Amino acid sequence: MSIRREKFKPLGGPDGASGGNGGDVIIRVDPQTTTLLSYHHSPHRQGGNGEPGKGDMQPGRNGETLILPVPDGTVVKDRAGNILADMVGAGTEYVAAAGGMGGLGNAGIASQKRKAPGFALLGVPGAEQDIVLELKSVADIALVGYPSAGKSSLIAAMSAARPKVADYPFTTLIPNLGVVQSGEVRFTVADVPGLIPGASQGKGLGHEFLRHVERCAALVHVLDCASLESDRDPLSDLEAIEAELAAYATDSSYAGADGVVVPLNERPRLVALNKTDMPDGSEMAEFVRADLEGRGYRVFEVSALARTGLKELGYAMAELVTEARKKSTEELPQVEVPVLRPRAVNRAPFTIHREERNLEPLFRVEGEKPVRWVKQTDFSNDEAVGYLADRLAKIGVEDKLFKAGAKPGDAVVIGDDDNGVIFDWEPTMAAGAELLGSRRGQDDRFEDASRPTREQKRQDHQERKDARAAARAELERERKSGVWTESVNYKHQSSPKDSGK
Repeated sequence: MSIRREKFKPLGGPDGASGGNGGDVIIRVDPQTTTLLSYHHSPHRQGGNGEPGKGDMQPGRNGETLILPVPDGTVVKDRAGNILADMVGAGTEYVAAAGGMGGLGNAGIASQKRKAPGFALLGVPGAEQDIVLELKSVADIALVGYPSAGKSSLIAAMSAARPKVADYPFTTLIPNLGVVQSGEVRFTVADVPGLIPGASQGKGLGHEFLRHVERCAALVHVLDCASLESDRDPLSDLEAIEAELAAYATDSSYAGADGVVVPLNERPRLVALNKTDMPDGSEMAEFVRADLEGRGYRVFEVSALARTGLKELGYAMAELVTEARKKSTEELPQVEVPVLRPRAVNRAPFTIHREERNLEPLFRVEGEKPVRWVKQTDFSNDEAVGYLADRLAKIGVEDKLFKAGAKPGDAVVIGDDDNGVIFDWEPTMAAGAELLGSRRGQDDRFEDASRPTREQKRQDHQERKDARAAARAELERERKSGVWTESVNYKHQSSPKDSGK
């Protein structure tokens, strides 16, 4: 709130400018970002604040927009687990929190009847919410299997990816993506970290690993044919992993066009018998191959180290990807062209509901405009409160309260219980900027006593003089009766020296 003051221009008028808007918080898919680790260490983020408006018509600067880069395939959820956005594709954006709206300076409020407002509208706070970010890899085919089954070595041999390879379990803790070219088909393969029995219940970070399989159209079981553990063999490993895939509940957001979610254990699957370059590995592969083919699996004997059998496996994977892409194209739903309809002219900008609180009636006013106006009002300024009363009366809030059965003194709430404002309704209050006649920042409609006229001031002054004269006369009578020893007019009596005696 500002009034222009310039030499020889006593009536400069209002020159308070508006404040700047707050910055948004936007989540954007960045191809250069691969993990969400930075948000684990620093989970609280906020956009820039808008600057306040200044005098001399200098508007405040808008707050800076905060861009949060995330990897491709990030899923944004709320605390309840509801999906807010599925971030697939470079450049995809989601506004996680919209910035607040800047306040309106008194220059923007001025009108023919309110030429020098003594208030400004406050800014509206920005949005705030808690979100959960989950990374689910975007890949066509996933390699699944026990730890140290050779998945990382296999993807390194088939693509340009260079994951960490070591001779101990759980070497891979995050998925590795590799692009494979088989003939004319190019597809993406995900090296999913190792799974163990109980993974569907979270054992061994199973939930963290299995979610990366949800987007994949097909799976490849990588079985270790040269395992050093005596209690393991390719058939038991396959059964254990299949049981975990069946027990895992796939997210409903990955349903097809018909709304059906395909479980992980029902998706197309291949079997890759790895480490066949070792003597024990080749013998084990020959031993279990017939049993696996009898169960309906297409089996491929491969060796990531010797790079044998990879070409045949790649072509088989390309066939599954081609079929999945063709099926997804055929099942694409027909999207109707949206029809933009203007907002109805007679649509009420607010609603009023009657409630009961402590056996007393309470009327709740809900609507975008009233709630926003309450947030913009400085309730320490009488003129601002009067302006709010004018705005509410203009859209018909008072008339609707009458029709809803509200009586003077009833409680009225604008907004919800957390951010709303409650007050006792007084329908006799007049509204209108033409009634403003007080000092800037005040509103006579909120004063208990009206301004006295000149005749009333003279009458009040005479009554005070008569009251003082009556009080002096009463004191003089008490003195003559012996209560006081000197007259109340002692100071006003002439002294003997002044009288010449």
